[in-house]
Amino acid sequence: MAPNGFDLRMQSPRPETPEPSSKQGRRNPQLDAQLLDADGAISDKLERCLRHIFAKYCTPSPARPLNQDSVTLLTPPDGAILDTAGLDAWAQDTNGAPFSEETKEELREFLDVNEEGELTFRGFVQIYQLQTENDEEETWRDLSNHGFDRTLTIVSTRREGEAEGGHTPLIMS
Repeated sequence: MAPNGFDLRMQSPRPETPEPSSKQGRRNPQLDAQLLDADGAISDKLERCLRHIFAKYCTPSPARPLNQDSVTLLTPPDGAILDTAGLDAWAQDTNGAPFSEETKEELREFLDVNEEGELTFRGFVQIYQLQTENDEEETWRDLSNHGFDRTLTIVSTRREGEAEGGHTPLIMS
C-alpha cells in the first residue's frame, strides 16, 4: 500500500493502455499457424498434423518410413480406425487419462464411427473441429503434447522420441 492508502498496483500511470499481451517478451515473435480456415473448417496444415497423430494410434498401423534421419509425418491407411486400445492410448497421451465409458459412448453417438462403433479419421477430425471452435488453446495443448509447435511443425520432444524408438530427433524437413 502506498502511504496515502492507495494500492499502487491497482493504479496505472496510463489507464488507457491495454493489458500487455501474454506473448510479451518473445525475442523473435512468430505468428501461430491457423487452425481453422476462413470458412471455419480445419486448416490443411492442422489436418496433416491430425493425420499424423491419428496414425500413431490407428489400426491398421501405417507403414513406418525407412529413412530414420528425418521425420516424415505418418499417414493412416485407408479405412483405419481408433479401436478401444488406440482411443485409450491417444486419450492417455493427450489428456493424461483414458476416456470414461460415458465419454466413449458420447463419441460413438455423435461422431463418425464405423459399424463396430470405432472412431474413424473423419470422427477424429470432428473432435478437433468442435474443440477448436470452442477452445483453441486446448487444441494447441493437444498438438504440443504430440510434438507440434505453434507453426504446426513437429519438433523434438521426449514423448515423441520415445514413441518413435528414442533415437531420432524429430524435425520436419
